[in-house]
Amino acid sequence: MSISPAPTRGPARPAPYVISGILITLGIVVPLLVPTYAHSTPALIGIPFFYWYQMLWVFGDAVILWICYGLITREDQRRRDAVRVGRRAATTDEGAR
Repeated sequence: MSISPAPTRGPARPAPYVISGILITLGIVVPLLVPTYAHSTPALIGIPFFYWYQMLWVFGDAVILWICYGLITREDQRRRDAVRVGRRAATTDEGAR
């Protein structure tokens, strides 16, 4: 006799994962398109465009990862809460019998 373990998470919605994947892909692919920013003008505080554009993407990628973390964490919490609500309902139904 085998007892199947209770699920720890409810069904997933694909939207947060797809949005996160697209954002992370943009954060990786756009800086790899070097010909789009391989020039020295406009300079910012004497720093050529080539360098400050890359540094801008470092901070931009940090923001992108923060947004993705928030999306995935919220989705994970929603899935865990769905299982908790189901367990409470099952416990309440058993107690009523």
